[in-house]
Amino acid sequence: MLLAIDCGNTNTVFAVYDGSTQRGAWRLSTDAHRTADEYAVWLTQFMALAGLKSAAIDAAVIATVVPAAKFPLKTLCRTYFKAEPLIVGEPGVKLGIAVAIDRPEQVGADRLVNAVAAQVNYPGDAIVIDFGTATTFDVVGADGSYQGGAIAPGVNLSVDALYRASAQLPRVAVERPQRVIGKATVPAMQSGVFWGYVALIEGLVARIRAEYGKPMRVIATGGLAPLFAGATSVIDAEDPDLTLSGLVEIHRRNPRA
Repeated sequence: MLLAIDCGNTNTVFAVYDGSTQRGAWRLSTDAHRTADEYAVWLTQFMALAGLKSAAIDAAVIATVVPAAKFPLKTLCRTYFKAEPLIVGEPGVKLGIAVAIDRPEQVGADRLVNAVAAQVNYPGDAIVIDFGTATTFDVVGADGSYQGGAIAPGVNLSVDALYRASAQLPRVAVERPQRVIGKATVPAMQSGVFWGYVALIEGLVARIRAEYGKPMRVIATGGLAPLFAGATSVIDAEDPDLTLSGLVEIHRRNPRA
């Protein structure tokens, strides 16, 4: 079985796959100082609850945008699962897609993995919106090529910045308000954050489509995707496991003897 690890700035997701079937997935807050031993204690307990044994893992693949987390995650795979992991972005790891931008080495591993997943699961030209620490808009060509995109501050990051930079505004939860016009401070803030992001999504998608010049399907992924996918008609599909499915496909494209 395959252990797929998606390490983002905020959360790290571990998932076990038997072929293309997901047997379990678990989310942990990202901490660059966490050791391989700490990962192992946490992960193996959750695997046991799902009836999975560590000895059943014979392969691993990792995508991380946190450089300091790479070593302990590699050590986790080598020490506790006896698997030499594929690391997205390292020399020799084939993505099977072209990266058609000026500085390919600067693209986050998660954005490339999402492009691979979009090529397989959503054929045709596409925009992938990933609601993570940053909200990213990535353009994927019909041939699977990564064509670039846009990066905006993430929803929670914006809420936190608003709270920290203002003397009288409270920290608010990100949720969909019933009204756009807030009648008090908290609902006004929630409206600005939520409907402001809906406007951001709709505006950027419209501009990307106009510049690209072709019909494009829009796929949403990431933790807050369900909240926004139901609030605008420009999002065609919501796929919470898009990045993980991309990791599974990259593993398939890099067979090892």
